[in-house]
Amino acid sequence: MINRKFRKCLITGIAGSGGSYLAEHILSRDKNIKIFGIYRSPGNKNLLRNKRIKLFKGDLCNFKNTQKILKKIKPDLIFHLASTANVRASFDKPREIIFNNNGITLNLLEIIRINKIDPLIIICSTSEVYGKIKKSDIPIKETKNINPVNPYSVSKAFQDLVSQVYFKSYKLKIIITRMFSYTNPRRNDLFQTSFAKQIADIEKGKKKILFHGNLNSVRNVIDITDAMEAYWLTAKRGRVGEIYNIGGNKVISVGNYLKELKKLSNVKIKSKINKKLLRPVDVTLQIANTGKFKRDTNWSPKISFRKSIMELLEKYRRS
Repeated sequence: MINRKFRKCLITGIAGSGGSYLAEHILSRDKNIKIFGIYRSPGNKNLLRNKRIKLFKGDLCNFKNTQKILKKIKPDLIFHLASTANVRASFDKPREIIFNNNGITLNLLEIIRINKIDPLIIICSTSEVYGKIKKSDIPIKETKNINPVNPYSVSKAFQDLVSQVYFKSYKLKIIITRMFSYTNPRRNDLFQTSFAKQIADIEKGKKKILFHGNLNSVRNVIDITDAMEAYWLTAKRGRVGEIYNIGGNKVISVGNYLKELKKLSNVKIKSKINKKLLRPVDVTLQIANTGKFKRDTNWSPKISFRKSIMELLEKYRRS
């Protein structure tokens, strides 16, 4: 099994929720690696205080400035997480989302190509690119054609495809991951965190009713810690040129996820649909076949579903 070592890791989108968690996780797994990040706004302030993390303020849409930063760092590993990642918001600002996400990916890959920087690049994509899936296609394999149905997933589909072009045509060392649903306590727009936060607020007397969107969608879910370890093992053990699905063993509908959280509450939780939370088009089945990823990396989820949702709810009870 491959076991790569790295000296300098660049995380795009490091100030965001996923990027900040990934930086912290990598530092806990490798005592010698140096982390670099490009950010537009400070985000997680703990990153600013960590001596093993060096941050560069900049916008990946700015080609010249980004090129200057990459030539200075010369990373041997890049995790590309930077994007505007809110699916529901992408319906309101499709042009902005698509232009931003496509532009930053293309800038990054082109800078690496023309300056002959030679990092391993992990393109952190999403299960949203698969779009609407038939039951006969479950669990979804990486060979399934992508069929995005919202502006955000269109931008990520472009990211997938252009990355494959740079791998095949220019020999950039690229691995694509398609992450399925995971808990992320630093993102309040996800259904898991939205439910947990609202339940905590009801327990504190701050609100009376929990509002939700579509409860019929089915997902396989994992904890944030398992998701970050999956990213790390992609870099350590993944095969260049591959596309990997990453997802949990727990399969559950959004409605049943809410029921499980309600069971943990110390008060009765009333819930009601808010039509503003419904998407014009929804992806209702996102269940991954992760066999290839598990075989190549020996990864498997370690955090139980119950522990994950308990910790998520406790986080919002404390805040």
